[in-house]
Amino acid sequence: MIDASVLAELTAQAASDGVRQLVVGAVVRVDDKVLLLKRPADDFLGGIYELPSGKVEGDETLDAALIREVAEETGLTVTDTVAYLGSFDYTSGSGRKSRQFNFAVSVEKSEPVRLTEHDSYLWASLDEQLPVTGAVEAIVQVYRELHV
Repeated sequence: MIDASVLAELTAQAASDGVRQLVVGAVVRVDDKVLLLKRPADDFLGGIYELPSGKVEGDETLDAALIREVAEETGLTVTDTVAYLGSFDYTSGSGRKSRQFNFAVSVEKSEPVRLTEHDSYLWASLDEQLPVTGAVEAIVQVYRELHV
């Protein structure tokens, strides 16, 4: 797991930077593939592939939100938060300045994936160009450099 002081520092820096919404994202890897989820067409940024991710709620810590969001969106159980991979900022659909903190995680087992908020998923090869935004690609590139 990531040290709680590191998570607190990331949260404090986001507040200092005027970030209004904290989001967590997970790089879930099985063999040489990572899990990507496809957003519904009628949703904010509809049709794009993204990492399992979601908003931090209330006083929730980043690591608690990460475990909850992966479980809610995929049905998978996070067993370890392996590494912090970096963040990116964006403006949410409601116009809020948001920061997504991204982590490499281990899961108990990779199947079945049970979607609750997305249209579909894929296990994308780390050896290929991924069908994701530039911000997510940059996070995956950090992951590649650390783990491949």
